Amino acid sequence: MGCAAGLALALAGFAPQQPPKSKPKPPAKSGARQKPRADPASYVIGVGDVLDVDVWQSKEVSREVPVRPDGQISLPLAGQIQASGRTPEQLQARIASRLSRYMDHPAVTVIVEKVGSRYFSVLGNVLKPGRYSLQTPTWLLQALAEAGGFTPFADRGGILLLRMTSKGQLRYRINYNDIIHGNKPYENVRLKPGDTIVVP
Repeated sequence: MGCAAGLALALAGFAPQQPPKSKPKPPAKSGARQKPRADPASYVIGVGDVLDVDVWQSKEVSREVPVRPDGQISLPLAGQIQASGRTPEQLQARIASRLSRYMDHPAVTVIVEKVGSRYFSVLGNVLKPGRYSLQTPTWLLQALAEAGGFTPFADRGGILLLRMTSKGQLRYRINYNDIIHGNKPYENVRLKPGDTIVVP
C-alpha cells in the first residue's frame, strides 16, 4: 500500500474534534507591527498555551490546538502528544516522529500562537486587581502600575509576593516605600510565571 493510500485510510478512521484549517493566513503588511512570537528553541510550552501546528502540504492535520490541563494536545494521525514541558522545536520533532508512520519525511512547524501559561496576579487594594500576561520581563513596580496602582486604603509597607516552588509556596514581604526611596532596590523583584502579589 502506498503512502497516499495509507494516509487516506488513517484519516478515515480519525474523527477530529476541530475542523481543519482552510483559510490561509494573510501576509503581513509592510511596516505593520508584528505580534511577538515565543522563541521555538527556548520557550517552554505550558498549559493554556495555544499552538499553531503546520504540517507542510497536509491541511488535514494542520490546525490550532490548545494545550489541555493534562498538558497534552490532540492531532489527527499523531493522536495524543505531551506538549507541556517541551519547547516548540522538541514538540515539532515528536509530532514528525508520529506522522512518519503515515507520510514520508513530514515537515512540521509549531508556533506558540497565544501564550496562556505565563501570567501573574495582583490582588487586594489595587485599582485593577486580576490576572496579567507575563510575556515580557516584568518587575514588581511594573506589575503594580499595570494593576492601576494603589487604592487609598492600601498598606504599601506590607505587600506580599507569593511564589510556588518545588519546595512549596514562598512568601516575601515587601515594603513599596523602601523600593521607591532607594533603600531596598533589590525588593523590586522580577516576576516569575504564577506569582501572586497581594496588597493588603
